[in-house]
Amino acid sequence: MPARDQIAYFGAGPARLPTSVLNNAATALTNYNNTGLGLVEHSHRSALSSNIISATASSFKKLLSVPDDDSYTVLFMQGGGTTQFSSVVYNLVGYWVEKRLRKYDGDLKKVQADLQKLKCEYILTGGWSSKASQEAARLLGEDFVSIVADGKKSNGGKWGVIPDEKTWKLVESTNSAFTYFCDNETVDGVEFSEFPEVLKRKEGEEERLVVGDMSSNILSRPVDVKKFAAIFAGAQKNIGTTGLTIVLIRSSILECQPTPATLRALNLPIPPIMMHYPTLASNNSLYNTLPIFDVYIAGEVMSLLLSTGGVEATTASAARKSSALYNIIDKYSKVYIPVITDKRVRSRMNVCFRLGKGRDGQDLEKGGLTGVKGHRSVGGARVSCYNAIQEEEINKLVAYMKEFAEKQGHTYLALN
Repeated sequence: MPARDQIAYFGAGPARLPTSVLNNAATALTNYNNTGLGLVEHSHRSALSSNIISATASSFKKLLSVPDDDSYTVLFMQGGGTTQFSSVVYNLVGYWVEKRLRKYDGDLKKVQADLQKLKCEYILTGGWSSKASQEAARLLGEDFVSIVADGKKSNGGKWGVIPDEKTWKLVESTNSAFTYFCDNETVDGVEFSEFPEVLKRKEGEEERLVVGDMSSNILSRPVDVKKFAAIFAGAQKNIGTTGLTIVLIRSSILECQPTPATLRALNLPIPPIMMHYPTLASNNSLYNTLPIFDVYIAGEVMSLLLSTGGVEATTASAARKSSALYNIIDKYSKVYIPVITDKRVRSRMNVCFRLGKGRDGQDLEKGGLTGVKGHRSVGGARVSCYNAIQEEEINKLVAYMKEFAEKQGHTYLALN
């Protein structure tokens, strides 16, 4: 049986966690803080659990430099990023509706008239953003969904580009409930290098509310959170364990939501209670039994990040790790066929490539190197460079990829 330090795991999620965090968690699982009980046995409504929630939320805000003025609220939820595809629609459309209802002094007919122009906007750059848009269409109807840009249509039917912003088709900001984009597409290896220029607030215009899906690159670089109305991330890649989702939401959105009666009158869907952000916020994320152990793991990861240089350190490390991989792929591009040829949008978190016809990343899983196989929907190979992946592990893989290309590459060339 191999020891933990003999395995280099590059899976895309659930992903590797720092060994020190797992060691602390192992103790907490049987006897947390010398209480004689494991953390999973303590009540989620105990002072102990509340302290874990507060400390983890505080660390998250510190890492992202969230303004210290209560303008943003941290929610801990369940259901992964996929559940947020629905939650965002319910709450952001609700905010749009309630703002107009207050503007029109409760006149539902005027709100109904405006509703005919309402759009939920999506920038499609891969499988996850596509699924997000499909969920909005399922909940509201296709007429309420506007595709701002479609990377697949711009790239001959394959994901791999972010269309030029000059081609984006944005609706008027007054008619937009929100504009969603997936900051990093885990399956397809496409990442935004910066906040889109066209989504920045224009002087004299109503603000366009931007939603950032950062499930696979959260805490890997600085984020100007003030540009976002909401950010969400599943924890199982860069933060912690499967079962926890973190949402950062503008507090003003929580304070401006319609009643179920209003939504019924407008023929709009009513959010399930566990997707209703204000309900969760008013209950400190404890409307039901929150998996406190998962929040604890996330808090331990964040504390470690804060003590080792924070987001500035993870940014530099991600650049070194991904560059080492892309350099070897480009050097042996006939053996390792890059999926993303536009270097401006290559993901720092999920490096995707192909080998010979019919082969996948398992061919590179030797000597303790694991988790290189690509996503089941696309095959090939994928190496994830999340924060917990050490640079030495990437260097070990790169060395093997070089050896593999030079010694066995000719057998793959014949298959391409």
